[in-house]
Formats: sequence, structure tokens, C-alpha cells
Amino acid sequence: MRACFTITRAVLLAAGFLGLALWLGAAIGETSISMDVVARTVANRVFHADYPLDAIDEGIIWNYRLSRAVVAACCGAALAVSGVVLQALLRNPLADPYILGISAGASMGAVGVAIMGFGAGLLTMPLGAFLGALLAFTLVSLLALRAGRGNSAIILAGVAGSQLFNALTSFIVTKAANAEQARGIMFWLLGNLSGVRWPDVWLALPATVLGLAICLWHSRALDAFTFGSQSAASLGIPVRRVYIVLAGISALMTAIMVSIVGSIGFIGLVIPHAARMIVGVRHGRLLPFAALIGAIFMIGADIVSRTMIPGQVLPIGVITALFGAPAFALILCQRRSTP
Repeated sequence: MRACFTITRAVLLAAGFLGLALWLGAAIGETSISMDVVARTVANRVFHADYPLDAIDEGIIWNYRLSRAVVAACCGAALAVSGVVLQALLRNPLADPYILGISAGASMGAVGVAIMGFGAGLLTMPLGAFLGALLAFTLVSLLALRAGRGNSAIILAGVAGSQLFNALTSFIVTKAANAEQARGIMFWLLGNLSGVRWPDVWLALPATVLGLAICLWHSRALDAFTFGSQSAASLGIPVRRVYIVLAGISALMTAIMVSIVGSIGFIGLVIPHAARMIVGVRHGRLLPFAALIGAIFMIGADIVSRTMIPGQVLPIGVITALFGAPAFALILCQRRSTP
């Protein structure tokens, strides 16, 4: 009972920090705006209040910063949940969408649709990214099965697949893009929230909520996968169906986020480990807590990317790598020292 109370308190505390992070994300930028103005802007737009506000400040908060913060939260949550799922399905602590090449495949699909018009106008960027992500994960899985060298094979195959799809993306950009397109694509590939607006929220938010709900529905199956697919099958888990559904959901969430903000690493790798250290390994509580931590981390990274260098916005992937790499090294050292 005491453990359940502690975990519930941790989740509620994380949810409170998420609300504060969204608030700060809307207030902090090149021009600081008071948090009171942020609250009044939300009240005017959502609850139709009639607070007198400067039109420019209200427009910056609602049309630019708040939508950007919400998409950042969705991206962090979706990538963290995808990392939790992939690590459970593959029984590998290094599995995440970035390392396994899913993000690289999604980037290739999105860039192919945007620049070369793959699909003859029938494919949108999110759909092209999803097909690219599925292709990458399928090729990596087949390569790992072919190699058959234990649990590390999927990671090695992911590294190879990631390099392949990154090379294909660079080839498409070099061959078909003009100088302006190439600059924009290369900046976007490092992670870019500058062009995010409310229509992107209506794509990112439902995908994140639906993906998290489906993963939570299969949380007991994920617990069983922790002990291996054979153990899961012995407990009555339809292994093949669950694997296809959860791998597909992870690819879909990753693809949608990549199509909006570009390829971002370390979220799906570091956040699941940090969440396990706090709430344990049961996926019923691990999944929502990882989503909350991922959302908070991503909003914080976006704030840092906008304020670290005055007058310049850094790619958010640079910030996540700067913080994520040392954090992952710390987690590895702690795991090594744990008996």
C-alpha cells in the first residue's frame, strides 16, 4: 500500500511539473512574458474570458510558444513510450527508435515525399515517414535475424540500417533539393520546432494519446515479454500479434514526430531508464511516468535551445544529445555499480 501511494505521488508530481513546464515554455523566449499574461491568454482563448492584453504578446503566446510547447511535450512523450516498448519487446536496454534506425527511415520517407514527391502526391509527409519507419524496422529486424548473434545483433543491425537510411536521405537532398531546401532540410533533420503551429498539435496530440493508450492496454503483455517471448507465449500472450501491434505503434508515433520536428535522439534511450529507477519495471506505471518525464525533458530542451545563444535558435536534437549523452553514461555507471 505504501509503495502504491509513493508511485501515485510520483506520477501526480510529474504531472504537476508537466503543467509548469508548459507554462514556462509559453513564457520564456527571446522576449520574456510574465506567467500571469500566459494564464490570461489561455483564459481568453479557451474559456472566452475578456482580459485586456497586448495583441502582440497574446499572439506570441498562443500562436507560437504554446503550440510549440505542446508539440514538444507530445514528441518527448511519444519517443519515451516508444523506447519503453522497444526495450521490452527486444529485451535490450539499448533499443530505441533512433539507434534502431526507425527515426532515420522516417526521415528518409518524409524527405522523399517533401522533395522528390514520392507517391505522386498521394502520400503526405507523416504517411511517407511512417512507411519509411516500417521499412527501416523491417530491414533491421530481418538483418538481425539473419545475423543471429544474440541480443546485440539487433543493435548492430540498427546502426547499419541507420547509416544506410541517413545516407539515402543525404543522397535525396543532394540530388533533388536546391540550396535553400537543403539548408532547411538539414536544420530540420537535427530537430526543429520553429515552424510548429496548432495544426501540428492536432496531429501530434491524438497520435501520442492513442499510442500511449494502446501500449497501456498491452502493459501486462509487455511485462511478460520482459522474460522472453517463450515465457510470454506460455502465459497465453499472442506473441506475434502483440509484437506486430506494438512495433507498429512505436513506428507510427516515431514517424509522426519525425515528420513534424525531425529526428531527435536519446529521448527513447535515456528516459525509460530514468523512469525505471523511480517507479520500477511494471509497465502499467512505467509507461505513463516515462511519457511524463519525456514530455518535461523535451519542453526543457526546447526552452534551452531558444535561450542558450541570444538571437539564435539551436536545433533541439543538439540539446537532447548534450544532456542525454552524459545522463546515459551516468545511468550505465550506476547500473554497473549495482550488485
